[in-house]
Amino acid sequence: MNLSVIIPAHNEEKNLLDVITGIESSIEIPHELIVVNDHSADRTAELAGVLSKKYPAIKLVNNPGRKGFADAIKFGLRQAHNELIVFIMADSCDDAQSINAMIKKIGEGYDVVCGSRYIKGGARIGGSKIKGFFSYFMGISMFHLAGIPTHDIANTFKMYRKGVLDSIDMKAASFDISMELPLRAHYAGFKVTEVPTVWKERNKGKSNFNMLKLFPKYLRFYLWSIAKKFWLNIKRGEKWLKS
Repeated sequence: MNLSVIIPAHNEEKNLLDVITGIESSIEIPHELIVVNDHSADRTAELAGVLSKKYPAIKLVNNPGRKGFADAIKFGLRQAHNELIVFIMADSCDDAQSINAMIKKIGEGYDVVCGSRYIKGGARIGGSKIKGFFSYFMGISMFHLAGIPTHDIANTFKMYRKGVLDSIDMKAASFDISMELPLRAHYAGFKVTEVPTVWKERNKGKSNFNMLKLFPKYLRFYLWSIAKKFWLNIKRGEKWLKS
């Protein structure tokens, strides 16, 4: 199996070197690193070009569409041709060493593997307590109420079989795509699981995540999932009554 690592990057010149060296020192299978320069106003693209001389796996592409996380993800996906896809943030918050555990789960037959901060062995270190509570509540409640097989649905750090992503009609336009993709995959019947990962708040650069602006977008998928589960339970009940 070969892997495409998609790194959406907007003004991440201070973090890109650490992210790429961390990935290159961790991954054990053939891979490519697709750095999606998302309309950066700093030296992100220039730095990626310099790093590509040391790391031939780097493929720098510029997002030609609207600036934004979801569009960068979608464009990066169109450039990827390997069997496995993993999205990793360009701010050094994700632990690249978790990728090998994700690959192992794919080998066991799973289609989507979520990096989870909220199971044994995982952790969320630093960052806003409000954002932390929000992601924890979303993950835990959807695990118990909707039966979603991960405790950390909102985390971007996930691995997919490319065929899964190719089958999804993506609607999200921002960071909520991180929640949309595994939810749609789960309800389409793909096998989803999780592995523990440690997330650390960035210590360089500025985050583009705006909690107040994004909350309604995440809430939409949260309510959609709960309603979907409720409807499926009704349909199962009707089928049982007819049997």
